[in-house]
Amino acid sequence: MQAASFTIRPVEEADRPVLLGHVLALNRFEDPFAGDRATGQGDAEASLDHLLGRVAESGGVALVAEAEGRPVAHLFVVIETAPPYIRAEFRRRAYVADAFVQEAWRGQGAFRALLASAEIFARTAGCRQMMIGVLAGNDRAEHVYRTAGFRPYALELVREIAPA
Repeated sequence: MQAASFTIRPVEEADRPVLLGHVLALNRFEDPFAGDRATGQGDAEASLDHLLGRVAESGGVALVAEAEGRPVAHLFVVIETAPPYIRAEFRRRAYVADAFVQEAWRGQGAFRALLASAEIFARTAGCRQMMIGVLAGNDRAEHVYRTAGFRPYALELVREIAPA
């Protein structure tokens, strides 16, 4: 598939309906992997507000990739401070808190274009690392992230606890 041309820009209020669709679609896609995703419209609204709040509070950036005059993908970056067991020069780091590409636009370079802009932002913000998470079992996303230069860093495990 040939790479499309994308305009990368900051999120605007007018993007909200599209972003809500992205968040809802992502939660519904991830639920079979995680088994814990909230998948209602109200849940998507609360999730989007939470994500954008984290971006704003951390001094991060919320970006969209636009094609044919409309947003077709997004990537939200938060700036984090790692704990003292991380060497000082690596403590300020960028974390990709959320990313989504509409199915029709996957494999055409939207994620790579967003990531390139996010990396410029992170470098300018003084970050030496950019991190991203992927759910176990989401093999396509993991492949895309590894192809984009991410490498395994940590493994988180979860254990379900039965309600009392």
